[in-house]
Amino acid sequence: MTSENTLNTSFIQKIKSSSLVSQIIVAIILASVLAVISPATAKAFGMFGSLFVNALKAVAPILVLVLVTSAIANQKIDSSAELKPIIGLYFLGTLSAALVAVFLSFAFPTELTLDLAGATANPPQKLTEVLTTLAFKVVENPVTAVANGNFIAVLAWGLGLGFSLKHATESSKVMVHDLSEAISSVVRVVIRLAPLGIFGLVANTIATTGFSALAEYSHLVAVLISAMLIIALIVNPFIVYMITKKNPYPLVFTCIRESGITAFFTRSSAANIPVNMALCKKLALHEDTYSVSIPLGATINMAGAAITITVLTLAAAYSLNIEVSFATAILLSIVASISACGASGVAGGSLLLIPLACGLFGINNDIAMQVVAIGFIIGVIQDSAETALNSSTDVVFSAAASHHITNK
Repeated sequence: MTSENTLNTSFIQKIKSSSLVSQIIVAIILASVLAVISPATAKAFGMFGSLFVNALKAVAPILVLVLVTSAIANQKIDSSAELKPIIGLYFLGTLSAALVAVFLSFAFPTELTLDLAGATANPPQKLTEVLTTLAFKVVENPVTAVANGNFIAVLAWGLGLGFSLKHATESSKVMVHDLSEAISSVVRVVIRLAPLGIFGLVANTIATTGFSALAEYSHLVAVLISAMLIIALIVNPFIVYMITKKNPYPLVFTCIRESGITAFFTRSSAANIPVNMALCKKLALHEDTYSVSIPLGATINMAGAAITITVLTLAAAYSLNIEVSFATAILLSIVASISACGASGVAGGSLLLIPLACGLFGINNDIAMQVVAIGFIIGVIQDSAETALNSSTDVVFSAAASHHITNK
């Protein structure tokens, strides 16, 4: 093998071994350069972006159905661990995050450059129409729902199957769990192709519209990060203070420093569980409580995911000139909070639930998946910050609830 071939092989191996974040950053830079040098070639590479979006459309409905079914069917909560206060805090925090995201989206609306060819949106005009639409979507045939990307029906069937399977044999639950792992593995493969897909999307977008689209993305990131900072530094401390009646910031800053920073770089709440368990032990929390609340929080405490789902869904609505009423926005917050609890454990998993929320506004799957793809482009920052918020909040609320339990 020549030295040139050896150098090429070494370069390829180095790319393969680098993190997904690094690969996406490189893809965005190379796509931008190509779009400037040769716009025609950049547009041709747009095919890879279309393939990536179509792959997401294919796996997302099945992923939501199987993940939700498995999570509920295999849920085991130790009644002696007194988890009710913590679960209540998890849901309160997630709902608060969605509401903050709605407020910032209303105050600083984001419009995205999307391919609107063949786009359809049938937005309901009143809350009663929203609820009626939801009711009819829920009762759709599950096979049809998966095929058409009706995520609301997919979620409903996942919930129904999950609660029904709670009473099934252990072998059946294991089978559902294994199926969930298998689907997640397929999703990981698709997401590993994100750098190639993002290269095509960015190259085609810049070649077509110039760098104005990247300015839109920076505005979107600013809204997302601002919402997450408000939750981490204002809302969560307020909730902790209301429970403990003590200065919450020493606890909050400790959790951000020792849990949030690690989670920012691992981009996985599940991978950060050992870090959180060690932190809870350091804080002298009750082991019977945190040994259950931390793994549970990695699954259902998803304030960052609720923010992502809400902001990107409203950005899609604004891009289609859909007028969003306050009542519909509140309903979106609830849907986003529930959806966030089913976010996949893989990096970028919350993005795959955006089509479910888009269904509230009658936004079709083609448009929703374009928004998901944009989410992957900004995921370099968004997903890291989201995971940091989710993971650090697990410890914050576990500590606050433990104080409540020990002082009853």
